[in-house]
Amino acid sequence: MRLLHTSDWHLGRAFHRVSMLGAQAEFIGHLVTTVRERAVDAVVVSGDVYDRAVPPLAAVELFDDALHRLADLGVPTVMISGNHDSARRLGVGAGLIGRAGIHLRTEPAACGTPVVLPDDHGDVAFYGLPYLEPALVKDEFGVAKAGHEAVLAAAMDRVRADLATRAPGTRSVVLAHAFVTGGEASDSERDITVGGVAAVPSGVFDGVDYTALGHLHGSQTITERVRYSGSPLPYSFSEADHRKSMWLIDLDAEGAISAERVDCPVPRALARIRGTLEELLADPRLVHQEEAWVEATLTDPVRPAEPMARLSERFPHTLSLVFAPERAPDDPDVSYARRLAGRSDQEIAEDFVAHVRGAGPDEREQAVLRDAFDTVRADEVVREVAR
Repeated sequence: MRLLHTSDWHLGRAFHRVSMLGAQAEFIGHLVTTVRERAVDAVVVSGDVYDRAVPPLAAVELFDDALHRLADLGVPTVMISGNHDSARRLGVGAGLIGRAGIHLRTEPAACGTPVVLPDDHGDVAFYGLPYLEPALVKDEFGVAKAGHEAVLAAAMDRVRADLATRAPGTRSVVLAHAFVTGGEASDSERDITVGGVAAVPSGVFDGVDYTALGHLHGSQTITERVRYSGSPLPYSFSEADHRKSMWLIDLDAEGAISAERVDCPVPRALARIRGTLEELLADPRLVHQEEAWVEATLTDPVRPAEPMARLSERFPHTLSLVFAPERAPDDPDVSYARRLAGRSDQEIAEDFVAHVRGAGPDEREQAVLRDAFDTVRADEVVREVAR
């Protein structure tokens, strides 16, 4: 069976205020063409179909167009909800849509109930594990403490239990939306840290033939059988070096896999340039960046006059301007934002406690802070879905 693995469409998302809707529509066309021309047997979409719980109408219309075009091909599609999606909204009409061969899996309780697709060698069971917010699903899975590894492990126990009841030789594919250990993040993914730990080990998915992951925006091979497709389009300048693609997976009669990357159309190259304003305007080595979307980091010790206007004369697609004067780390003028860059909410809170009373929090107090952050994060998810 030949699978096309994609994820993280983020329909409705802009790139630094530039609408990506046209590029997203072009990607959908490319996806449909690939399915038809490469004789794909099933499409898997591993979450974050939309960019937010209540997407704009244009994004919903594009999704509707994608569903119709995939259904017209007669090729089954399995989709799960991600942490950006509203699982309840995405799952509306799932039963009816399923009759057209588009299988939406958004209910955590149904993770052990597969979509079963046959080929010449028998059945392939597709298990959809939508994004599992630990604080919201821990009771469903009977875990004592909310955490990504605990709820995913419990969900996979249900998958393996169901698989054990099926005919010998039944092959299996899991769709999951999670941060798996070994994956490399970018700046455009929403933080899903819970309990101070976001990543789960790839061993959680042992026992299935292929795990199609979503959430991280770079295409990555965690193990031969556990892969991220990455997002089909860039959504931050941290993705400037990404090769945007989908995975074409061939699953043979014995469950062995072979994988090929299928490149996606990218509307414009990304470039990150750094230096003083005069250096950037004069450097002949930057000629290839002149037609790219540009993030320019200016290192001038004093902010120059009209930097964006002057940069745009050479780099007309400059979208982001960052000021980073080259100063010693202990310089009092180093910005607060720069000092906090790369630090988690938990670390910032612990540093604040240490600053106020002269000593950092003990283990009990660290646990209180973690519980507070987890509660706020879960509450935000509930309120967003309920909008």
